Amino acid sequence: MLFAKKSVSAESGFDANGLVSVSLKTLIELAKPAVGLSLHRLSIRAQQSGGYVSAFKGRGMEFDETRLYQHGDDIRSIDWRVTARTGKTHTKLFREEREKPVFISVDDRPAMHFASRGVFKSVQAKKLAALLAWIANKQGDRIGGQIYSSASCRELKPQSGKHSVLHFLNALAEVEGVAEDMIAHYSGKNDFSLAQVLARLSKHTRPGSLVYIISDFRGIDDQVESYLLKLSEHCDVVLILVYDPLEKGFPAEGRYRFTNEQKEVVIDTSDTLRLTNYRLRFDERLIKLKRIALRRGMALIQCSTQDDPILRLRQPVESK
Repeated sequence: MLFAKKSVSAESGFDANGLVSVSLKTLIELAKPAVGLSLHRLSIRAQQSGGYVSAFKGRGMEFDETRLYQHGDDIRSIDWRVTARTGKTHTKLFREEREKPVFISVDDRPAMHFASRGVFKSVQAKKLAALLAWIANKQGDRIGGQIYSSASCRELKPQSGKHSVLHFLNALAEVEGVAEDMIAHYSGKNDFSLAQVLARLSKHTRPGSLVYIISDFRGIDDQVESYLLKLSEHCDVVLILVYDPLEKGFPAEGRYRFTNEQKEVVIDTSDTLRLTNYRLRFDERLIKLKRIALRRGMALIQCSTQDDPILRLRQPVESK
């Protein structure tokens, strides 16, 4: 399949107004519809604790101060550095961490710049990410993110307040270097694989975080699964699969033209063998994603390029 910057089917003929790119204004305006939505608080079963179910992971506490040890203090909280320096036993005090870090990973690789109907997958992914960021802000959570393409991968540290949301949205709306991205993708230089991106993600997320991964999940393999396992051990993970209807199957018989403004390809849907193989590749990816989500206690949301992202986030997620 040709990765398209401006995809046109014989029956659609849409223009580029808000369909192939998304503006910062559009992302900011999603604050209003986000008011009626909530984040996906998961109750994950800890595999290592005999079936004990908890809605939170990690300590859920932040260091506050050090004071002299008092009778009854937990010896596991002794601050050995201060104790050694002063010659008197000190203990660490912690305060409850009331803000939950929310980390949103957004796929902006070349395959996401495609659509036969609706908006580009990249546009849908960024709208979903913006909605989640506004919801997190409304709930008083810290918002951080990861935005990656073939040529670059950028992480934003979770921070509180509206300014952090706007910082994240601005990063989403920045002009994509599609041409450079294509060169990186086809040359294989600095081409970030899904596994490499998730390896970075696991290093930047703190235990107890709520992590959203928004992608078409091209390149999912055993290594990707191992990184998802690592993430799910200490974080709540929600997978959002963004896809184009064409990936599930071609429309009625006919000839359809696709272009990226440089090359064109014509698909004849009467070639049933070719189309069946194409559809099976998507089916295999979806089945693998569902299996991973089920085994690792993650939630899964499917969103096509024709769906209303607000409605998709409002509907129940697929999970165990």
